[in-house]
Amino acid sequence: MTQKKITPICQSGREITPQQIEEIQETIDMFRRLSRSELAKTICEHLEWYTPSGSQKVEACTKLLERLEERKLIKLPKKRPSSKSGPETPVTITEKTDPPPEDIVAKLKALAPINLYVAKEKEDSDLWKEYVMRYHYLGYKKPFGCYIRYFIKCDRGILGAALFSGSSKSIGLRDRWIGWTLNHRLRNHGWVINNSRFLIFPWVKVPYLASHVLGKIARQVARDWEDLWDYQPVLMETFVDPRKFQATCYRAANWEYLGITTGEGHVRKDRGYRTTPKKIYVKPLIKNFRDILCSDEIAGW
Repeated sequence: MTQKKITPICQSGREITPQQIEEIQETIDMFRRLSRSELAKTICEHLEWYTPSGSQKVEACTKLLERLEERKLIKLPKKRPSSKSGPETPVTITEKTDPPPEDIVAKLKALAPINLYVAKEKEDSDLWKEYVMRYHYLGYKKPFGCYIRYFIKCDRGILGAALFSGSSKSIGLRDRWIGWTLNHRLRNHGWVINNSRFLIFPWVKVPYLASHVLGKIARQVARDWEDLWDYQPVLMETFVDPRKFQATCYRAANWEYLGITTGEGHVRKDRGYRTTPKKIYVKPLIKNFRDILCSDEIAGW
């Protein structure tokens, strides 16, 4: 990045410090394929830049990024043609995601090979959203920043879906397990990805399928993520609601249990909320993941 001396900048009543500007530079370097609006949303999350009602200050952040580019402190991606930017179109449930006439009841071996298909094209992406909205207990919510959507497929059709997106900003148990300092976490959290949705359809009754799929994901996701976003993550995380699930498939796929969250949601200035406590599971994608995540120069890896 530029060697130009960095000084504080005030935007919309908020002072952005030199350290925060450096973090913005690193975020832009890390997520080179994001659009300007996606970068602004991601940086709002990192800076905890919200309105009193809790929405992100995307417009203010976009203006900040443009000012930083004018100072030659960053280089933004080219503006993309406008195509009705704004809230995502609500997901409509159609007959495309109706259950099949008969359940899929089989042994795992009988369905082989089982493949992971990345839903990138709009038609596939829309179908993925519809399935998740209809059959996942949390429904569909648009992810911010980098993400990857998988269909789980075999010759008999689609068996389920999975989503990996950005990691949680701060989880004490996870951060201590990694060995993160505050600066390391702020710098390197992009190399941790969160399995925020995992779904085997209710009509698919195949023992050991879920753990088998998680094993395939662990072997494949780093390459698929690099194809989409130009870098490879080194650690996966997920959070399991113990009131609803036993996390059997994660344990069978050798994910490590770290403990349970406090149930305190992400605290912002003058705001806080509570969630139900969740079990924390992690799965390294490479042996030396701690060396990478605790590095001061991760961009050179």
